[in-house]
Amino acid sequence: MDLRSRSVSAAGLIWLPLALVLLAFSPAHGQPAVPCPHGLLTGKVTFVRDGDTIEVAHLPVRLNGLATPEGDEPGGSAATRAMREMVSGRIVRCELDGERTHDRCAAICYLEGRDLAAEMVRAGMARDCPRFSSGRYRAAEAQAAAAGATIGGSYPLPSYCRSR
Repeated sequence: MDLRSRSVSAAGLIWLPLALVLLAFSPAHGQPAVPCPHGLLTGKVTFVRDGDTIEVAHLPVRLNGLATPEGDEPGGSAATRAMREMVSGRIVRCELDGERTHDRCAAICYLEGRDLAAEMVRAGMARDCPRFSSGRYRAAEAQAAAAGATIGGSYPLPSYCRSR
């Protein structure tokens, strides 16, 4: 089945249980990594791991192009809380790009047409990660700075976000 041209809804996620089992067999478990699907995924946010990782219909999704502090870093718990308040239990639409990062599938996700990563950056909870966003959230970062936001602005850009 080619997911590249299919729109996948929560009700049509027949492949999801298999994908979750296959994702569990990552290189950390001594097995080859399984590619993530490519296409649209619409479903309920079932868990918020942190400011840049949510689970949509139990599929771990990493918001592509977003950098947030980890939970134990300054601003990390605030970023997680902000994401949780924004999306927990709500229906989101994610554009999966087929890329995988650790146990998560990379995507740009939307809530009621609003880009979740852009919302986090505008709220001062995150930074644009240019290596993966191609500067998509640069304007949102400028808006946050103009509004006096400090969490994302004081969070140093992680080295993985810099172009190689």
